[in-house]
Amino acid sequence: MADKARILSLDGGGAKGFYTLGALQEIEKLAGAPLHSCFHLIYGTSTGSIIAALLALGHSVEEIHELYSKHVPTIMKPLTPGGKSKALNAVAKEVFKERKFDRFKTDVGIVATNYDNETPMIFKTDVGLAHRGRHSFEPGFGCTIADAVQASCSAYPFFKAYKVTTHKKQAIPVIDGGYCANNPTLYAIADALNALKVRPDRLRVVSLGVGLYPPPKRSAKDVAWWMNKYPGARFFQKTLEINTQSMDQLREVLYSHIPTVRISRTYNQPEMATDLLERDPTKLGLLHTRGIESFREHEDKLKEFLD
Repeated sequence: MADKARILSLDGGGAKGFYTLGALQEIEKLAGAPLHSCFHLIYGTSTGSIIAALLALGHSVEEIHELYSKHVPTIMKPLTPGGKSKALNAVAKEVFKERKFDRFKTDVGIVATNYDNETPMIFKTDVGLAHRGRHSFEPGFGCTIADAVQASCSAYPFFKAYKVTTHKKQAIPVIDGGYCANNPTLYAIADALNALKVRPDRLRVVSLGVGLYPPPKRSAKDVAWWMNKYPGARFFQKTLEINTQSMDQLREVLYSHIPTVRISRTYNQPEMATDLLERDPTKLGLLHTRGIESFREHEDKLKEFLD
């Protein structure tokens, strides 16, 4: 691992993860192999953490797409944060069961935010990824994969904060990883360079966003219309977008010498209007298609990375 490494980094963005899955579908076909065998480290925030965890467990992108198509509308449907959190909890337990981080087939980083300490809380697979505290390291802080994913996806105020209990018996309230790194690429690069000691010239990074879209015009019959009436909810979505762009700009400033493919297009067409609460199957299918199209703009470079 100290000689070379490929990183896959997956942004947060709720239902817009369908865009990510569209691009990943093509990357998997290009690789001709399960993506856990192609990447040495997979990082994910929020919806990206779900996809990262499923890829690292050995699921194909098609299987993940099927799970998203089945469960995303169910999770986004309830009106209250408590209802959404309950739906997410049920799906996480059904999909991940009681499996822990030792079940992953490649190294993983799942980004969440410690609400009390106002600091990042990153669930990792291996002590080799730790920068400090290696003597007391425990994969995923001793939590289940389901707990880590729910922590990363607890997009307050749309969802309730989620409480995890670590191997040290600490009960920690955790909220969405997007508050600290909705685009987790910088964290992944830092792990590769500083913890794993990979030389910059041996590192290859694939960073997938969820796209940038105009805000939707919803009716009062839609749960998202009511949620977006709250200034805090609108501010959260704007925070995610600003965080995503600023993290990528900082990556370009600090690590422009590290070969990186960033896939995340901006759309201005009215028909592309959407947000993280999207549950219309037609719109979700359109996001998936746009992800496929975005892959094609980078196909040659990705082929070079994966060869």
